[in-house]
Amino acid sequence: MQLTKSVPFHIVDVFASEKYSGNQLAVVRNANDFSETDMQKFAREMNFSETTFILMNEWEMTGNETSFRVRIFTPKLELPFAGHPTIGTAFVIQQYVLRKQVLQVTLDLKIGPIEVTPVYEGDRVKLLWMKQKEPEFGRKRFSAEQVSKVLGLSKNDIQDTFPIQEVSTGVPFLIVPLKTLKALKRCLVDRDRYFDLIKKTKSKSIFVFCPGSHGTVSKLSVRMFSEYYGVPEDPATGAANGCLAAYLSHHKYFGSRTIDIQVDQGYEIGRPSTLHLRTSPDNGKTNVMVGGHVVPVAEGILS
Repeated sequence: MQLTKSVPFHIVDVFASEKYSGNQLAVVRNANDFSETDMQKFAREMNFSETTFILMNEWEMTGNETSFRVRIFTPKLELPFAGHPTIGTAFVIQQYVLRKQVLQVTLDLKIGPIEVTPVYEGDRVKLLWMKQKEPEFGRKRFSAEQVSKVLGLSKNDIQDTFPIQEVSTGVPFLIVPLKTLKALKRCLVDRDRYFDLIKKTKSKSIFVFCPGSHGTVSKLSVRMFSEYYGVPEDPATGAANGCLAAYLSHHKYFGSRTIDIQVDQGYEIGRPSTLHLRTSPDNGKTNVMVGGHVVPVAEGILS
């Protein structure tokens, strides 16, 4: 690949309260001339959960842009949608491309447009909220015995008053309710059983949750496993937490369809993360929102 113009890139931590926590993301600007092969190679080189590419040459901008075409890659393949790359890329666009306060940034992804709303505190972006697609719920039933073996747990560790269920707001996840934080911490995926399971599922990622926090004000703790996408465990997963918000609302996990909570993720792998989940059910819609902080870490120019 021969670069004829400046191609800046940024590294940010998403769903983080400080540097070197949350989920790492690389964002490449001015990526119009990148082929799909180039994007995949660079994503593999970075080896983060995801890397994004903003397909707009900034020297061609009119100054009125609010929508940006973006592609998302894991180290192994392209994704149609992912949460922390959407929020992190919107932050980079607002801070370094637009360089002004805007009410909204829209990312044109493979699943369609996703809106991100920054919340400002003075000149600082305090929080970014991502509105996800309306959820779809799988009807297939999964047994606690089968799934617990994949996770290295006993079937008694699974919360049997709520279903193990596939949920999608753009990308499907298998949502698994656990009884305790101890069970969540003990999860150790059996790769053979995992790959055998996902042969039969739309979702290729397993998302476990339980009541309790890691010493924070969060209501729940979660973990996400996705070896299929080259991510053995993800430190903070916006898309999966959106599916979780929809699941909690749909099944009235907290006694109501309205959800407004914080969630802990990433503690087991040394990347503590905080995600904000909201639903506001209205006229048959769940209205899933996932929010988080973004912290800049580094920037550079591709040669």
